[in-house]
Amino acid sequence: MQVEIWSDPVCPWCYLGKRRFERALEAFDHRDEVTVVYRSFELDPSAPPGATSPTVERLADKYGMTAGQADDAQRQMEQRAAQDGLEFRMDSLRSGNTRDAHRLLHLAKAHGVQAELAERLHRAYFTEQASIFDHSSLTELAVQAGLDRDDVIRVLGSQEYGDAVDTDEAMAQALGVNGVPLFVIDRRYGISGAQPPEVITGVLDRAWAEAQTA
Repeated sequence: MQVEIWSDPVCPWCYLGKRRFERALEAFDHRDEVTVVYRSFELDPSAPPGATSPTVERLADKYGMTAGQADDAQRQMEQRAAQDGLEFRMDSLRSGNTRDAHRLLHLAKAHGVQAELAERLHRAYFTEQASIFDHSSLTELAVQAGLDRDDVIRVLGSQEYGDAVDTDEAMAQALGVNGVPLFVIDRRYGISGAQPPEVITGVLDRAWAEAQTA
């Protein structure tokens, strides 16, 4: 069974959904036969590379909120994450272009450490308030996740894996995806958003049963 997860490292619901999916997978009897692939989805592909801005300002602009309302939404997200065992520190969070991070996730897939890098990027951004936008920081995070430093530097210094990012996003567009996270099971079942673990496990069970009778 293959589960494809469209997400973005700067998406709080994606980190929450990732953790809930992991808990759901632990409860799935056939978890050892599940392959997980992370697919690219840039929340803000128009963001200029190398520049960042306060996330609360982007939220306010995107959803027509006041700064206070956007800040309240951030606090609520922190509380929601804490209920799932995650520490989010949303104060002073900054947003930027995530294309380089997505290209490294494809490099990580090629080397069998994609899940490790996905986790490292989420934790760095939401818990440690580390940058995942500049090459220096991305390099260190990728190495910590198990990638070779020279490989990381080579990819960041080029446009390597850019076509893979574009392909993932074209697939998302074809599927009608307009928000993440999205979990697609064997290209048959889709789960949108950070659903409760028991919901995800239920869909995994149905997908497995269907595959056995096909």
